[in-house]
Amino acid sequence: MYRSMMQVYVKDSGQAIQFYRDAFDAIIICDHRNDDGTVAHAELDIYGQTFAVCETREDIVNTGNTMQFCLHFGEGKEEIVMKAYEILKEDCVELTAPITGLGECPWSPCLFGVIDRFGVNWCVYV
Repeated sequence: MYRSMMQVYVKDSGQAIQFYRDAFDAIIICDHRNDDGTVAHAELDIYGQTFAVCETREDIVNTGNTMQFCLHFGEGKEEIVMKAYEILKEDCVELTAPITGLGECPWSPCLFGVIDRFGVNWCVYV
């Protein structure tokens, strides 16, 4: 295998790319657009991990097929987690368990869970 990546399908994919770039100081690796300006395929480098974004089509949405993207940064990286939280919580759908908001839990002193405004479920922690 050459590589693996995380990929999400969202509405307003062009806005999503900038949103995630800002949240994680991500580098845009590639950005291929459809004729209508939506994203056919884009890749962002989030601290060495590839995160791909594509415009969703109604015929590929599977209700009940939910994933959470968990990013574990490790001790000493609290500032990365806090910055991501401040951006991803904006207009979010829901703050998710094990805590609501930014805080600590039994396995991490700095963690948050959120379903962001694009419907992407995140758990980010040190």
